[in-house]
Amino acid sequence: MRLPSFISVASAFVFAGLVAAEGASDVLELKADNFDSSVNPESLILVEFFAPWCGHCKALAPHYEEAATALKEKDIKIAKVDCVAEPELCQLHGVQGYPTLKVFRNGTPSDYNGPRQADGIISYMIKQSLPAVSSITAAKLEEFQKADKLVVIAYLPSATAPPAAEFSATAEKHRDDYLFGLTSDEEAIAAAGVSVPAIAVYRSYDEFATTYPYPIASVSVKDLEEWIGDLSIPILGEVNGDNYATYASSSKPLAYLFVDPSDEAHSEHIESIRPIAAQYRGKLNFVWIDAVKFGDHAKALNLPEPMWPGFVIQDMEKQLKYPFDQNIRLTSDRVAEHVALYHDGKLEPQLKSQPIPATQNETVYSLVGKQFEEVVFDDNKDVFVEFYASWCGHCKRLKPTWDSLGDHFADVKDRVLIAKMEAQENDLPASVGFRVSGFPTLKFKQAGSREFIDYDGDRSLESLIEFVEANAKNSLERKARPPTENETTQEEVHDEL
Repeated sequence: MRLPSFISVASAFVFAGLVAAEGASDVLELKADNFDSSVNPESLILVEFFAPWCGHCKALAPHYEEAATALKEKDIKIAKVDCVAEPELCQLHGVQGYPTLKVFRNGTPSDYNGPRQADGIISYMIKQSLPAVSSITAAKLEEFQKADKLVVIAYLPSATAPPAAEFSATAEKHRDDYLFGLTSDEEAIAAAGVSVPAIAVYRSYDEFATTYPYPIASVSVKDLEEWIGDLSIPILGEVNGDNYATYASSSKPLAYLFVDPSDEAHSEHIESIRPIAAQYRGKLNFVWIDAVKFGDHAKALNLPEPMWPGFVIQDMEKQLKYPFDQNIRLTSDRVAEHVALYHDGKLEPQLKSQPIPATQNETVYSLVGKQFEEVVFDDNKDVFVEFYASWCGHCKRLKPTWDSLGDHFADVKDRVLIAKMEAQENDLPASVGFRVSGFPTLKFKQAGSREFIDYDGDRSLESLIEFVEANAKNSLERKARPPTENETTQEEVHDEL
């Protein structure tokens, strides 16, 4: 059986530019009366469900058009549905937000998990059209090596020789991420300059070709995917919304260089730290980022002032931040020193914290980062904390209930503390074994413990009270208070006869 051919991203863009100049759209417009007849016969088609008023849809539109034109040559169709004009069709396909993209194979949908830029859409759909592992001949070798940003090729004495099974399993698992090929063509192997068995990665960035350094016969899927994953990250690349997930999924710390693209020297700043990035490759991931476009991200990483260039290291697992002092001029030597101190464990994280409140008059304790360990790790108290974000609608709806919970346990707050913390304005210390990833997050710490219990129940007052009563180590019995002058004693009063 003849395998589908492939196309390089660069070639796709040239083709797209030529056809786009003619002004005709290559994106199919689907409606309820032609959706099934257009989609179901296709072995592969990408469909966008959009709304004309949607800003994200408008931003996607030129990239979508460009990708449609490039992919037309490969007989990969791209279509769109206007959900304002076709609300029932969109509801039928479970569309809840815009844009929603789905890949259909013979009428069966799956979520599109690729980028939203033209080159990313093209690359993703080409991978979807190919088998997990493409068979490569000598005539196609060079073209295939350059067919995507990252290409993995196994050179084996036969299609079934070890480690073909592990290679195929890795390809099936990561077919959305990378392009995989296999060859046993002696002419192709000679052209590649490798000794079989071998696995090589080809990239459009950094060093072009890298061969797997370990004994190939014993390689596992885990070994392969970790090796390829490391090589998929450039020595020093730009990070943005399209590729942030790649870095976030890595266990390695992330070192950011924030630069202003309008600064004439911004390229010099980037290149000045490239040798440092190369030195620490495999230990830290280095990126540069648009400080103007992503200024809020800089603030979240404890670079509060718009003073660029700026530098910060983030521990991605513990979410700890190590910013370089913005009051000191940033140079490559100072970056090198900062990174060395971090690598040697001699750099202290900077914890963001709101000021410690002067008073605590409410029944819900307002917790800040500077006080977290002192308050929450008080062995004499059970502590129930809500981690919230000021902008979060769910948090706003919970607030009156959480206030009522504080009122309910106000008489025993010396033993059971109901607290809240603005999680985006206050960092958790390294001693805490969790990170907050959603809002609101509710955690209970028992007296005398350092462990946290997640609250996953409904958010009614009754359920929250029941949870506290079930988990508190301290007594919840209220202390008797003395009667006031206007209250009678508990003794029964009788009239005189």
